Amino acid sequence: MHSRTLFLVSVLVSYTRARQVNITVDASKILDDLPPVARFFGADEPNYATYPDGRVLLGQLGDLGPHQTYFRTHNLLTTCDPLNDTSPHRLKWGCTNAYTEDTNGQAIYNFTIIDTIFDAYLENGVKPYVQTGFMPKALSSHPDPYSFDFDGTSDVSNIFTGWSNPPTSFQKWGELIYQWAKHCLERYGEAEVESWYWEVWNEPNIAYWNGTQEQYFTLYDHAVNGVLRALPSATVGGPEVAGGASGDWLGLFLDHTLNGQNDATGDKGSPLDFISFHAKGSPTFVNATDSVPGHLQMNMASALQNVNDAFSVIQSFETLNHLPVFIGEDDPDSCAACLSANVDYRNGLIYPSYTAAAFTREIDLAENYSVNLTGALTWAFEFDNHPYFDGFRVLATNQIDKPILNVFRMFGKMQTKRLEAQSTGQYDLDSVVSSSVRGDSDVGILASISDEGDKMAMLVWNYHDDALPKPDAQISFTISNGFASHQVVNLTHYRIDQSHSNAYSTWLALGLPQDPTPKQVADLKAAGMLQMLHPPTQMKLEDGMADIQFDLPIHAVSLLVVEQ
Repeated sequence: MHSRTLFLVSVLVSYTRARQVNITVDASKILDDLPPVARFFGADEPNYATYPDGRVLLGQLGDLGPHQTYFRTHNLLTTCDPLNDTSPHRLKWGCTNAYTEDTNGQAIYNFTIIDTIFDAYLENGVKPYVQTGFMPKALSSHPDPYSFDFDGTSDVSNIFTGWSNPPTSFQKWGELIYQWAKHCLERYGEAEVESWYWEVWNEPNIAYWNGTQEQYFTLYDHAVNGVLRALPSATVGGPEVAGGASGDWLGLFLDHTLNGQNDATGDKGSPLDFISFHAKGSPTFVNATDSVPGHLQMNMASALQNVNDAFSVIQSFETLNHLPVFIGEDDPDSCAACLSANVDYRNGLIYPSYTAAAFTREIDLAENYSVNLTGALTWAFEFDNHPYFDGFRVLATNQIDKPILNVFRMFGKMQTKRLEAQSTGQYDLDSVVSSSVRGDSDVGILASISDEGDKMAMLVWNYHDDALPKPDAQISFTISNGFASHQVVNLTHYRIDQSHSNAYSTWLALGLPQDPTPKQVADLKAAGMLQMLHPPTQMKLEDGMADIQFDLPIHAVSLLVVEQ
């Protein structure tokens, strides 16, 4: 037989041979509280929250529970284009007309559109993670051009128009934020607004802010002062820098909040209740030629290195490192509203398995640095009136939930305490941070137990950076020291794979319909919900020990819930 043929046969055989992985969970060994980080979401386009599909998806996010879901969005202060924005549903754009001026330069405040956005959140059990941005046209120091059109493939650098510039008056900017916070207080009440997070701008270290670093510090001072003048008990923070620590950017900001002169008050330092930064992966195509596109390869290490760098800086500030920390955008790639050749992962299984593996490593990094990681925010929502499964980074398409949404449903079922767990197939933390997942697949475990000890929830994934066939993992799962005095417990096994919790594979099987029948829509909606691998079963315990056997395909995710 030809040597190349032998090679191909050996590869195919290796892909069909299951890989044995042993997982152990000790229910008596509680490590710490498990932070419910997977309950934060966001998008560039604020107005979609008020659209039919947006309201439906907000309801899904509000139901993730039991912990509160939050939503962060750009463009809450952006000025509408009177020629284009009667229905502002463009990519990477949104507007509210919150601030305009009369012919004498006097401020006109109008929070009507913002109210409809926040009302949509709250009506669906979601709270605002309020971003104070972007610059209203009447306040922009260089307002023209201001509006833009973006189709998902055009040059993203062209979007950074007049809304990204510093204000003509920082005092007017601060007064705008004060009037907005005061309005929210009057509309929603002190207890409600106290439960929100208020942050200043977005990624001021790159083109989203066309001012200097010092000007951003001034922007921050005046915005925070405006919020706190309205509600002294509000929770304020930032700076939402791109790229983790972004060199010395994050450190200089934190030093400013401690030691810099506050431009709004003249005092030393500036209030800071939480710290935020962004982390992004970097997918590419590998082994590509002129005639062969190659295959998609994710890069989890890129995002984890951002996190590692930021945590290192935060840890070094002894008076601040206890504060809540948010990864304010935490994603496998950079641009949710961009279409390109490397976004195939967004519809299928790679996205949820990446998220399960990455979020767990971020929790591990926070533990290593003694950092108070409170949220990892997924920058993905939905776009109304777009084709089904068009490749944008969204959670749902035309009210059909993508597989990615189901991993958040799994996280929502995790319990309050983290348990010690081991997997013979799991990469150690340092390896993933330095080199991502490029050898065998990463078969990992995140285990939890309730405060009362009567319920365990265990997340298991089979992840690899390569969008290629890989062996199934044959899991031998052992629980020890669980459920004292009980001989039988209930097991519910949830699964995301090609045939479970996967509307995308169902849509492919239906022939990729862009005008599905009512029956097909119903089937797609059902396929998009979190599903069980098999009906709930009872499981025998012997001296607090139980064994579970199952196969886990590549890029599949399981959640095992065991309870009395």
